Amino acid sequence: MLQIRPLTAFSDNYLWLLSNAPDTVAVVDPGDATPVLAALASASLTLTAILITHHHQDHTGGIDALVDVFPDVRIYGPDDRRITHLTDRVREGDSLTPAGLHTTLRVLDVPGHTATHVAYLGADCLFCGDTLFGGGCGRVFDGSFEQLADSLQRLAALPGDTRCYCAHEYTLANLGFAQWVEPDNAALLARLQADQERRKAGQPTVPSRLDLELATNPFLRTGMPQVKAAAERFAGHPLGSHAEVFTALRRWKDAEYD
Repeated sequence: MLQIRPLTAFSDNYLWLLSNAPDTVAVVDPGDATPVLAALASASLTLTAILITHHHQDHTGGIDALVDVFPDVRIYGPDDRRITHLTDRVREGDSLTPAGLHTTLRVLDVPGHTATHVAYLGADCLFCGDTLFGGGCGRVFDGSFEQLADSLQRLAALPGDTRCYCAHEYTLANLGFAQWVEPDNAALLARLQADQERRKAGQPTVPSRLDLELATNPFLRTGMPQVKAAAERFAGHPLGSHAEVFTALRRWKDAEYD
């Protein structure tokens, strides 16, 4: 069974430590090497693999220091020159079984937040970086709104019991915007109350199940009449495709909420 442990970094990042072997682990998106090295030293573990979702520094900044300590580590990530030390360039459809793990992960191309963003799917777990957040999604940087809208639709088609391991603790803020979009969504209110209690107790709000995201995350609900209507009120004109609805929602959040 895949064991997954969150490590916190910076103000709100999660680095995910993966293991199902006695002495070896992998890590997802180590923007900071310090918490990773501390966790490995405390349990006498060897880092055998690093999984990178995209090039941003808060996801890659710890690579150099980790390679210094573990020079044989394999580093998986999208083909992007901004990611250092890559040993394995991955893309849509690739399957990999990182050294030291007994779990096969499938690679999904999920651009939009950045042009070369990937996610890793295996053991009913999705490591989605900054594409999908609890209750929200990433901003668009060097990708496009259309790409991100399409990527989210692809993730929405995964099984509902998929657990979504994103890279930031943004859930409560995201759910606040979701209430702007769907103030009468009972599932959203219940989730907000539950996640507020988790944060008060010092617990993370993620991973979340995909079926919960489908019930509460407006960026996955662009086909719902009430979400479309809210997006049209912001846009000031009718919207057609889910990509148009998504773009209006994302621009609304960028301009008036974040």
